[in-house]
Amino acid sequence: MSETCNILGIAGSLRRESYNRSAMRAATELVPPGARIEVFELDGIPGFNQDDEQHPPAKVVELKRRIRAADALLFVTPEYNYSISGVLKNAIDWASRPYGDNAWSGKPAAVMGASIGGIGTARAQYHLRQVFVFLNVYPINEPEVMIGRAAEKFDGEGTLTDERTREKIRQLLQNLVDWTERLRPPEARASFSFPSSGAIPF
Repeated sequence: MSETCNILGIAGSLRRESYNRSAMRAATELVPPGARIEVFELDGIPGFNQDDEQHPPAKVVELKRRIRAADALLFVTPEYNYSISGVLKNAIDWASRPYGDNAWSGKPAAVMGASIGGIGTARAQYHLRQVFVFLNVYPINEPEVMIGRAAEKFDGEGTLTDERTREKIRQLLQNLVDWTERLRPPEARASFSFPSSGAIPF
């Protein structure tokens, strides 16, 4: 039995100095005792092609393996044109395929995001939650971590300096760990050492 809650972190931006990648780094520092975040980078995943879903690229095979090995998921999403980024949606689509082999199914998840605008990726986060319904992913609802005016909350090195935001991320991660424990089968519960469906064809 695992003694650690293993969280797979996925940031939906490839830009090196992205605020969302910086937010993911902050999350790895703020995770509660008895849990850890391992980040999977989405660079190098080709555009989804259903002709290739039976023999997916090696990076997709690794993504699906990592999803299945994780106890929970943390998505940090930017907002592109009122929705989630293409690179994140592409990874989601690959890992849900082929039909009957949806790696996301049944996973607890948390969502957060950062933007220079005032609403902090709210629309993208709500779109991602809509996608979760079909993927059979179980997201927590509170707190909503929408990091607006991100330029004021990260320093020039990409460090999250806003203490209120840091506290919300701490609470988000604690709630994710608690939620993950609640969703575990009864015989597997209390194994974390912390205190306190398949998709149809396109």
